[in-house]
Amino acid sequence: MSSGTVKIAAFLVLCCSCPHAVPALDLPLSEISDDSSIRKKLFDEWFMEAPQNVLAKSVRRETLPGGERLEVRTERTQGEFSIVLARGFGGVFPGWAQGSWAVSRSMEDGSLLRIRIFPRSDPYTYIQFRPLDSERSSMDMVVYNAYLAQSVNMPVILERLLTLPLQDILGAANNKTLFRYFEPHTADYAGARTLISRIRQSLPGLSFADDGAINEAGEYVFIDTLEKQVQNPGLNCSGFVKWLVDGLLRPMTGRRLPINALKQAYGQRGSSLTAPFEALRDPFFGLDWIRNLASTVNSTLKSPVFAVLEEIEVNSCPFSQIILRKNGTTLTEPYGGFLSEAGFDINGLAALMYTLAIDEPGMFYLGAVNTELAPKPRMRQYFHIAAFLPYFDENGSFHVALFESAAETSFNRFASRYPGHYINLVRLPAEETFEP
Repeated sequence: MSSGTVKIAAFLVLCCSCPHAVPALDLPLSEISDDSSIRKKLFDEWFMEAPQNVLAKSVRRETLPGGERLEVRTERTQGEFSIVLARGFGGVFPGWAQGSWAVSRSMEDGSLLRIRIFPRSDPYTYIQFRPLDSERSSMDMVVYNAYLAQSVNMPVILERLLTLPLQDILGAANNKTLFRYFEPHTADYAGARTLISRIRQSLPGLSFADDGAINEAGEYVFIDTLEKQVQNPGLNCSGFVKWLVDGLLRPMTGRRLPINALKQAYGQRGSSLTAPFEALRDPFFGLDWIRNLASTVNSTLKSPVFAVLEEIEVNSCPFSQIILRKNGTTLTEPYGGFLSEAGFDINGLAALMYTLAIDEPGMFYLGAVNTELAPKPRMRQYFHIAAFLPYFDENGSFHVALFESAAETSFNRFASRYPGHYINLVRLPAEETFEP
């Protein structure tokens, strides 16, 4: 980042997306065609029959009243199996297309374990029901391995849910406001899609250089000394996000930002314990850099009212439990959410990007990665910066374009690079006008 502290050779583009393209836009939840008549036909022979008899059944196809095709099949995993009611599109039945169901049962005694309904054509978003007692079940809402709602009491047993119309099931659920996370409005992301396209078009003209940035005069310089780059000029992660922000501001202001102004301390960070090490280790460089960039963009493109820390910093998320997979085991763990001067655990970043895309369409984010680093004394240090642009495409599929150090790569690669780290995020408007 600054002063050559960390050398990152790639600029990252994050992409969380469904594994297969969906050819048609999903419907609002209220318009998903009802398949309860099919589920009633399957109840005795598929949902209640002995496991070995169900597993011996052949795949069958059904037609819903409106003509939509549905495939019924079984899928077996360790200790359990599922009856999948897979909606189809384009001649395929992936099992997670909008309106699909997966009914999981125990291999040992055939008991119902859970029902999973896919409200969107996305395998990472689903509503799940589990048995609670003889009169009730419980509901979970999950997006990208995070619980928007967990163990919400439902006044109906699991067996009864198997034959109810979907709209009756959703109508009985509490927390109906959370259903908005399953109904993105794709037109709201046109600006983000345009900005992403224009950034990508400009990437071939860029290259990486440690501690590199472009100053207000358009010259490639080193961030630490402001001296001109003589050979192989380029940008590091900090210089790249400045290049991105300059591209947003120049159409309005006609100029680029000065580098020194972005190095200045911004807002509360550090303490009397870290103050003696600021000149030596510059631990808050990344945090100050993204805060200054976001503040300037919001002040210029929106209003000075939106330039204060309380407006630019992402400091909340709608989930407190996440699903992790460790050593082949699936675990549910608490998620601490926002921590002052650290941000968010990267383990929950995919879900955070998804929920931010729903809650804040038209925004994108700069993130400063941080963790406690040696040498002694160990202290939190912000050592890398990336840009995140979450959006839904025209078909409603979710993606996150992530850029770092003058290149683009996948979100999974980014997240796996920083296990156990934190990321502080600031928000900026995703304007279509972009002239780097």
